[in-house]
Formats: sequence, C-alpha cells, structure tokens
Amino acid sequence: MTDAEPIKGIRAQNVTEWFEGHIPDVKPPLRFSLITGGHSNLTYKVEDSSGNTFVLRRPPLGAVIATAHDMGREHRIIKAVGPTSVPVPPALGLCQDESVNDAPFYVMAFVEGHVLMEAAGAARILDEPARNRLGEHVIEVLTDLHAVDPDAIGLGDLGRKESYLARQIKRWRTQWEKTKTRELASMEEVAGALESHMPEQIGASIVHGDYRLGNMLSLAEGRVAAVLDWELCTLGDPLADVGYIMNNWTEPGEKGPTAGGAAISPTACGGFPTRAEFLTRYTERTGRDVSKVSYYRAFQYWRLAAIVEGVLARYLKGVMGSSADTGAFQAQVDALAEAAVEMIRELD
Repeated sequence: MTDAEPIKGIRAQNVTEWFEGHIPDVKPPLRFSLITGGHSNLTYKVEDSSGNTFVLRRPPLGAVIATAHDMGREHRIIKAVGPTSVPVPPALGLCQDESVNDAPFYVMAFVEGHVLMEAAGAARILDEPARNRLGEHVIEVLTDLHAVDPDAIGLGDLGRKESYLARQIKRWRTQWEKTKTRELASMEEVAGALESHMPEQIGASIVHGDYRLGNMLSLAEGRVAAVLDWELCTLGDPLADVGYIMNNWTEPGEKGPTAGGAAISPTACGGFPTRAEFLTRYTERTGRDVSKVSYYRAFQYWRLAAIVEGVLARYLKGVMGSSADTGAFQAQVDALAEAAVEMIRELD
C-alpha cells in the first residue's frame, strides 16, 4: 500500500511490492513525487516510512522508441561507472517486467545536491570561491571519465569505438532530413563542413553525451556530488564531451544562441574557470590536443539543432500530447544553426 496520491507514470501498489522484493531495508508505505519530466526519461523521488529516499527512472509516458529510453542500458552504465572515481548515484535495482509499471524502470540511491540550471541560482547557492572549486571539479570528473577503460569495467561493447564523428553526423543528418519543418541553409552548410573538416579520432573513451552542470548534483562547498542522465552515453571521441560543455560554459556578458540554453547557463554568473582555463586543465590532465575544439562545438550546436527540430516536428504533428510555443522552438533551432556556422567558419 501507499499513502501517496495517484501519480502519472507510477502504478503505486505494484511498484511498492517490487520494492519490497528487491530493495533492501525499504519500509512501506511509499510516497512518490515527480522530480523531472518532459521529453526525456522521467525521474521520481521515492520516500518510505522510515525516511529512506530513493530515485526511480522510467521512460516518458507514451514512449514508443525503446532504444531511445533503454532503462537496462542506463542502469548498466551507472552500475559499471559506480566503482570508478566518477561520482554517480549507486544503482540499486532494475525492473524489466513491464507488467509491474507498464515500462521498465530502475532504482538508484538518492544523492543530495543542487541541480544548477541558470546563473541566478548558481550565484545564490555558491559563493565565488565555491564556483571556482566546482568548475575545477567538473573538469577533474570529465578527465577521470575519459581515462576510464571501458573494457575494464564491462562497457567495452556499449558501442562502436571507432569513427564516432562519421557515425554521429550520418545519424543526425538523417534525423534532420526526416523531421525538418522547412529548409534551413545553415544546417546544410554546417553538415557539409563537418564532413570535410572532420578531425582524426585519437583513441576512444566513454562519452557521456550530455555533460553539463544541469545534469549534475552540485554541493554548495564546490564539488560534484553525482553526474546524472546517462541515457546518451556511448563510446567514441572524448572531445565530443569537451565541445558540448564548452557550448554550455558561458562567460559573463556573453550572449548565448538560445534563451533556454547557454545564455543563462550557470557559469554566466562568473567565478567559474574560463573556457580557456577549462581547456588548459583538460589538456594538462589528459594530454589531448584540444586545438580543434571549435569543430566539436560546431558539431554539438548542429546536433542540438537537429534534436530540437525533431521536438518541434512532433509538436506540429500533434503527437506530443500538449501545446507549445512552436515559434520559440523554431527560433531556437535557427539560433543554434547560426552558432554552428560561426564555429565552423573558425576552422577556415
């Protein structure tokens, strides 16, 4: 039984019974509350009668693309990464029996921390020295992740290690062609430039795929408590993660390409290491050449534009189940594509 009100995405009695059979020391009744929802996987806080707290992750409601919301894969990743120096929430259990909750889900330990989504929140939660310490730890954690041998932790078959950029460009170019709502010359220009300027991949590592402060739990003293949201994780070129976080590592006074992204990113409040300092520290710790980071930044702006266009297309088709400001989505895609053009032109 549960003392919670019914909550979308949770069959409370079934899930409670599963907890009793699979999670040690849990004490029903359980209370469920949604932490994050939307187009990605849904995250719930689960509290029992003894004050124990857990986190449950499941696919979004109505998800039909199983490979895009593979709970077993995500659970496998954090369980494998757990023993390394990369901080992740401890993985506690996986349920792949869809009769329990209509979709697979996994459970992990609850980790205290702040999710920093914008500059005002970062400035309020962390003083300036703590922001610098947090920035340094973000760099350290990323270099630690890229130093992990995927074969040594059982993730050697997570994905193909070679030709990461070629595969990604093909994937997202196809995605763009299938979902675009209008012709956009900037997207075509960037796609061609990405193919013609593609750098050689040196080595392969675990690539988080969405590494930014908004996907971490941060502590007020200036530490990363846990890295979250591993659903895009694969194997490949580690500099893809570097390019991605550079686009989210806004410096004070900068104008970002999208009102919902870099323009108000947590680092915009100041006190964090600069982009140049970030890249220097990364190179010092890994020995990797980051001189072509503009290429990876262009790739990530272009990739995100293709992703957002796909969301826009689904809203226009009426399959998202709710209304949205489609004009804002279109403006975001346009701005991301133009930002990609600016980055790619730096390579000429």
